[in-house]
Amino acid sequence: MEIARHWRLKEQRYNLVGTACQGCGEKSFPPRQVCPACGSDSSQPFPFNGRGEVYSFTTIYEAPSGFDENAPYVVALVKLEQGPMLTAQLTDLGDAKPEIGMPVEMVTRRLRQDGDERGMLIYGYKFRPLLAGGG
Repeated sequence: MEIARHWRLKEQRYNLVGTACQGCGEKSFPPRQVCPACGSDSSQPFPFNGRGEVYSFTTIYEAPSGFDENAPYVVALVKLEQGPMLTAQLTDLGDAKPEIGMPVEMVTRRLRQDGDERGMLIYGYKFRPLLAGGG
């Protein structure tokens, strides 16, 4: 089990916290100690608002170990309103079909179970279609 690693990642997984460079303003996710744009090491934590749009997507039919109980599922490249792109599973689609440009918002959901039936449940961010009035 990787309890220590999951504990260290809780801010970015549950609150979508990345970094913002104090030198050039570049926002990064996941968090970076050194800015990829200017090389400055003066990044500060930056909480993203969790809204964005689908930039691209695909359906996973043959899931990797630990995620196979969810297959098939949709994974998207999401462009956040505040800049960075990240990869995440789309959830709560219902009958809706994912589309490029679809507005989405971050939600916390179960990702997988680590280990056997007594294993640790791993939660993290996924994205769902933006609810009416959520923008």
